[in-house]
Amino acid sequence: MKSKMNLSDIKHFVKLEFSGWNKLELFWFCFILVIVFFNALILHDSPIAVVYAICGLLYTIIAGKGKISCYFFGLISSVLYSYLSLKNALYGNLYLNLFYYIPMQILGIFQWKKHLKKTTNEIYKTKLSSKETILLTLITIPACIAVIFLLIYFNDNNPLFDGITTVLSLLAMYLTVKRAIEQWTVWIIVNGLTFIMWLNIALNGSKIYSTILVWFIYLLLGIYFYNQWKKELTD
Repeated sequence: MKSKMNLSDIKHFVKLEFSGWNKLELFWFCFILVIVFFNALILHDSPIAVVYAICGLLYTIIAGKGKISCYFFGLISSVLYSYLSLKNALYGNLYLNLFYYIPMQILGIFQWKKHLKKTTNEIYKTKLSSKETILLTLITIPACIAVIFLLIYFNDNNPLFDGITTVLSLLAMYLTVKRAIEQWTVWIIVNGLTFIMWLNIALNGSKIYSTILVWFIYLLLGIYFYNQWKKELTD
């Protein structure tokens, strides 16, 4: 009896995770995955970069919908991105994923679980207060400067972009766990800068085309989900 109840709970969870998607979102969801796959096939991309790209996209899209299952794909993408960062000497991104993203995503599972809507299994969205916004800004700016100089000391390949994206990603992940709409503003900046960083790496000979493509798509998704969350919070 207990196993049947557990199976029933799993089926109910999966059903709720697939609820609340409109046709346009489903279309783009499938279209993006097809583009990443054929991009990798045509350009003979690294298999690890392809799997990272797919899992990273699944994480971002599902997180944008406010579904807790996003963290499953987030954990996989973080492990693979750590490998790519190590291989390309991007130590800021490497340490960010190993010692922050992975623990924070585990924390996110427990935090989001406390704030789910029973009917749709989506999280309740929040917005930062003016005081929180000012405080986080005052912490972020000097942190960016400090990390940039630290990465210069450790001979990072791109200390400016790597340093800024590292610190802003710390902030964005914190805001993600907090369920705050401001995460998307920060993610837009991070995704744009990281896209440029990986594009520069590709121009120097690394076959990481799916990684470049996925960061560009992240940028577009950040803009889309910012607008979606804003509509929900203003309704």
